[in-house]
Amino acid sequence: MAEPTEPKKEEADYKRVHSFPLIRHTDMPEEMRVETMELCVTACEKFATNNENAAKMIKETMDKKFGSSWHVVIGEGFGFEITHEVKNLLYMFFGGSLAVCVWKCS
Repeated sequence: MAEPTEPKKEEADYKRVHSFPLIRHTDMPEEMRVETMELCVTACEKFATNNENAAKMIKETMDKKFGSSWHVVIGEGFGFEITHEVKNLLYMFFGGSLAVCVWKCS
């Protein structure tokens, strides 16, 4: 007796379903949060295979737009404990398991 098998989802389809940004924590004002989130998505899509270049793009753009001393961490499976300026933190997920943490400290 043959058992029915479920069709397997392609990995690309799986990532496409989960490609929306998911904010884990932020204390940024609404306008800054939206701009930062869009910047993170753009950088992660542009440099999909190079997190270092994506982080550099985000940091340089944030430094120009909102003043210096921004820091960026992008990757999978990391923990962190940071000190940051109030209303200058964004921690989000993108593309499934890719995490992006952006914060400012002087």
